[in-house]
Amino acid sequence: MSLIERAADKLTQKNTRNYFPDADRIPHPAEETLLQNITSPAAPAKHDVPINNQREHQLFVANTERPDHLHGSKATGEAKRTTKRVEIDLENLHSLGIVTLNHTKSSIAEQFRLIKRPLLSNAFNPMSGLKNGNLIMVTSSLAGEGKSFCSINLAMSIAMEMDHRVLLVDADVARPSIPKTLGFSIEEPGLLDIILNPELEIADVMIKTNVEKLTLIPAGMRHTHATELLASQSMGTILQELAQRYHDRVVIFDSPPLLLTSESRALACQMGQIVLVVEAERTTQQTVKDALQQIENCDVVNLIYNKARTQSNSGYYGYYY
Repeated sequence: MSLIERAADKLTQKNTRNYFPDADRIPHPAEETLLQNITSPAAPAKHDVPINNQREHQLFVANTERPDHLHGSKATGEAKRTTKRVEIDLENLHSLGIVTLNHTKSSIAEQFRLIKRPLLSNAFNPMSGLKNGNLIMVTSSLAGEGKSFCSINLAMSIAMEMDHRVLLVDADVARPSIPKTLGFSIEEPGLLDIILNPELEIADVMIKTNVEKLTLIPAGMRHTHATELLASQSMGTILQELAQRYHDRVVIFDSPPLLLTSESRALACQMGQIVLVVEAERTTQQTVKDALQQIENCDVVNLIYNKARTQSNSGYYGYYY
């Protein structure tokens, strides 16, 4: 080899080491494991790829796909969830007659203080003997009696508690109304989606709000077999997790009317407590009896007499029985 050829060969080796400064370094065992895990069956064999290009590909993937613990993060390698959040227009809610944290001295606020107290006692008093007492379904006999109005008011009132949080679930899967009432429009996975998709967790469909202790779960995608989904073993597993995972949380389900759909009856048998909303001067006694027959196997059933006129002309609100 001539002197010029030797010089050119040394120059090439020097440039290669500058481009890949760790080319001669023995890889850490964790890196070797990582590169084995990211190998795709469709990837070309090592001998089909030039050595320089192969090394560059491995370094690029390792820097982007390395488990979090190799980057010094406290996470365990699971994908980080993006917390969803909505802003509720509290002033608009107040104008609709709904309890808000900024207006706590109204008649409606006092009425729901009376309504929530025995419900909370049943939910968290060990002497009550209730199973899943913190799961509360709010329903009615017919449409238009104010069940969603009462569900939201009850949730907002419980959110004022010092020791409890509240999760409001829109279980009226055929005609969800909670997003519209709270003033936001959202097309997100919800209750039915976590039943159908085993890869979704409850936390994936929770939506935080600007009310600190209030979280929402929307109804999710509509499904022709909603009744069967709500009565399924998967739904039972979800309810058990909701009941037991957070010891301080009340879960309120705004469900469909009892006499118009079968979804609410499928849901009722898994609840700890039920609140039946009765519209004053409209719902007949026989209608209420028919509705109560649908949930006669439930241990605790409460009634709210809604839209009752008062002498103070302060609007409509419920009386607890």
